[in-house]
Amino acid sequence: VETARLRQLERFSKNNSKENEETLINLKTCNADMGPADIRTICQLDGSGENLMRTAMRQLQLSARAYHRILKLARTIADLAGEEKIEPNHIAEALQYRPKLMTEG
Repeated sequence: VETARLRQLERFSKNNSKENEETLINLKTCNADMGPADIRTICQLDGSGENLMRTAMRQLQLSARAYHRILKLARTIADLAGEEKIEPNHIAEALQYRPKLMTEG
């Protein structure tokens, strides 16, 4: 876990602007701090990862907010595994952590 946190801190220290460092506003230190623009830059997927996310969005009826949460979690899982890129298995694991909705039936 410590290695993954250091990886994240290093990643975000490159992206934090001098202005943010001086004021400590919007200073990002971990994947949970990412906004949509950060996610587009840092959580890029390959073709199979995009296909998996597209299928999940459709079948699970995920919102854009849920999509971003899954990508942030998949990035964290990849960091814990010591991987530079998010692989489909990281996305699949992140999807498994989604809460199950209780439906009447």
